[in-house]
Amino acid sequence: MSTATIAKPKGKQPRKGGRRMSLPVLLLVISGVLILTSVVRLITGADGITSTGQMSTALRAAVPIGLAGLGGLWAERAGVVNIGLEGMMILGTWFGAWAGYQWGPWTGVVFGIVGGCLGGLLHAVATVTFKVNHIVSGVALNILALGVTRYLSKFTFEDAPQGSSKQSPPIESLGTFDVPGLSDWLQTLNGKHWFLISDLAGLVGGLITNLSPLTVVAVALVPATWYVLWRTSFGLRLRSCGENPVAAESLGVNVYKYKYIAVIISGGFAGLGGAFLSIVASNVYLDGQTAGRGYIGLAAMIFGNWMPGGLALGAGLFGYTDSLNLRGGATNVHALILLLAILLVAGVVYLAWKKQYVSAAITAAISALMFIWYVSTDEVPNQVVTATPYVVTLLVLSLSAQRLRMPKADGLPYRKGQGK
Repeated sequence: MSTATIAKPKGKQPRKGGRRMSLPVLLLVISGVLILTSVVRLITGADGITSTGQMSTALRAAVPIGLAGLGGLWAERAGVVNIGLEGMMILGTWFGAWAGYQWGPWTGVVFGIVGGCLGGLLHAVATVTFKVNHIVSGVALNILALGVTRYLSKFTFEDAPQGSSKQSPPIESLGTFDVPGLSDWLQTLNGKHWFLISDLAGLVGGLITNLSPLTVVAVALVPATWYVLWRTSFGLRLRSCGENPVAAESLGVNVYKYKYIAVIISGGFAGLGGAFLSIVASNVYLDGQTAGRGYIGLAAMIFGNWMPGGLALGAGLFGYTDSLNLRGGATNVHALILLLAILLVAGVVYLAWKKQYVSAAITAAISALMFIWYVSTDEVPNQVVTATPYVVTLLVLSLSAQRLRMPKADGLPYRKGQGK
């Protein structure tokens, strides 16, 4: 078999998901959303939706989601569906807390990564070596991790000072820092509540205020992942295993090895996200601490079309909605209902321009309902605030489904030499 097997076909080929959004168009869309958000803030008086504190909290909430998404990206680019991200995160929270309260937070971070890697190894053995269905293996791993950590907590944390069977002792903080001068100036500017300027100040200020060193590491892993997977021969071989493993093997690539490496690294990223939750976000391990963030991370990866940049945007979106639980949720979510209604109106115009009249009519009806909901209420129930991250996850995935393109061999069983 020649290299032509994996070469790009000549001539113009239609793309299933449509054209990929270019950077200028993406920046234009982001600018439009920022302007609309500023308008909504002025109309509703909900200054918290773009405050520095809200953005800082959103960044902290986005980090574990983004790390889980990066883990899913590594595994699925090698052709292994990783539903087990939640279980790997659970292992990361427990291992990170267990080592962190005894030997310090950075040791806890390392052990959290190791715990996630162990989960990744189990998933790789099941899916790559024994050809277990990827979904079944991932769900089983999630259940196993939950049971194992609960069992271990009874023997490790229950008799420890300030610990219990469902909570670890407190872990020493990694500390936080601001960018000197700039953070205070942006926070002051955000407090002016000027149109757009204060909103931009709140957004940028939140990214450089009250930062944990581990947050900086996590953000740096996004471009690092892009470089390794798309600019190195190692990344090319790994991605070829997820696109056409038979062709990759014919060119000398050890497909099993690369799948194992990818899934173990995937577990390490998810474990790091779990360690972030137990060491940085709350400085203790709590039973049920991940709260489905592994699944939301997987959704962020799908929203990002299996690309690091899109994944980061998805994690930011889900992290922002998740952070609403902590800062003025009822008022802020009520204001976001108006923003969503306006965005849906823009969607109606776009769909009508594309001559998708049925979709445009359905979108218009939903937009009208959102406007009625906003006008007829002053706040939303706390239950709606709690459910917002999950509702946004489902909504975003449903709206973006038409442009998605997963790796061609993702989730397909592969046996060495099957192309012969």
